[in-house]
Amino acid sequence: MSYLLFQLSLAAYLAAAGFYAVFFVGRKKRLRDVGRVLFFIAAGLHTGNIAARYVEAGHTPITSIHEIISFFAWSIACCHLTFRWRYPVKNFGSFASPLVAVLMLAALLAPHEIMPLPPELRSWLLPVHASISIVADAFLALAAIGGLMYLIQERQLKQKRFGFFYHRLPSLETLDTLNQHCISIGFPLMTLGIILGTIWAFQLGGNRGLGWHTKIISAMITWLLYAGLMHLRFVKGWRGRQAALFTVLAFCATLLTFFLLLIKGGS
Repeated sequence: MSYLLFQLSLAAYLAAAGFYAVFFVGRKKRLRDVGRVLFFIAAGLHTGNIAARYVEAGHTPITSIHEIISFFAWSIACCHLTFRWRYPVKNFGSFASPLVAVLMLAALLAPHEIMPLPPELRSWLLPVHASISIVADAFLALAAIGGLMYLIQERQLKQKRFGFFYHRLPSLETLDTLNQHCISIGFPLMTLGIILGTIWAFQLGGNRGLGWHTKIISAMITWLLYAGLMHLRFVKGWRGRQAALFTVLAFCATLLTFFLLLIKGGS
């Protein structure tokens, strides 16, 4: 049942991304509305998939490569939907929906069988640490998307090319606000996730456990990058192109940490 819901949500995400893409080119609002409805339906089906898999597995479904990637996609979708109503950003769905669809395709390629949970993973810290960390990554992914859109729009304005992208992307001020909003949520969640992950690593074997979890080292480097960005933004008043570029580059470090998490199979 859970895998059927996964397949249905994947189909809905792909359809939503398709409608958003066609709307981005043709700018017909009816297509955008259909894309929004499909994306909402996809997120609902995806929520059902995660809930059903929890029942089938008997534990939080966030321990295999398939589950981690799927949860990351779901987190991005839900984070996008939650702040979209309060912070509407023109055509943001045209960038967020393809990312979710690609992640779902990646999850589709990974083995989806439910495996018994190893003894070392039977800790309440696992679902709490992993879920908080992935939700943090989701907000940082949205911040990076906003940063990328900012760089594209800023280039259009700098070169005075008021063409294809200029009329389809939001203002620089809107994108900068989006960037700041997502980072202000993602960074505290990342901090909490790292603290819980460090506690869990020591529980697994003291310093040896910490060394085994190489992703924590990568996470700390990533945390320092975002801490620097937060300082520059909220203390030094950093805005504009530099902040957007830094956000995109910092997210590359986030992806490295996420990749290391996948190598460890979610451990």
